[in-house]
Amino acid sequence: MEITCINCPMGCSLNVVLENGKVSSVAGATCKKGIVYAEMECTNPTRIVTSTVPVRGGNLRVVPVKTGSAIPKGKIVDCLRYLKGVELEAPVMLGDVVIKNVCGSGVDIVATRNVCGA
Repeated sequence: MEITCINCPMGCSLNVVLENGKVSSVAGATCKKGIVYAEMECTNPTRIVTSTVPVRGGNLRVVPVKTGSAIPKGKIVDCLRYLKGVELEAPVMLGDVVIKNVCGSGVDIVATRNVCGA
């Protein structure tokens, strides 16, 4: 399997060999981070999710939010569906936990901007 490492600007082209669902070799990595990335991407890919959530009574109509850390790729759609049903009340402060343990991922959704009351 060919993938491109995204850990640094080098963008190494990695050739990953999987055997029985496990990485048996990685070629093309110029550093250890590339090998770790290849193993994770091929066996348990994760992503940071970013979105916006409506805010009532604020100086802005929405607040940008993101997962506090990466969640499994398979939970992204569920996470975004859940966020569609969320509406917050101003004020919302940068770093506020908006949703705890989103979709059972063990990861919180946090605000990435302040939204003051109108």
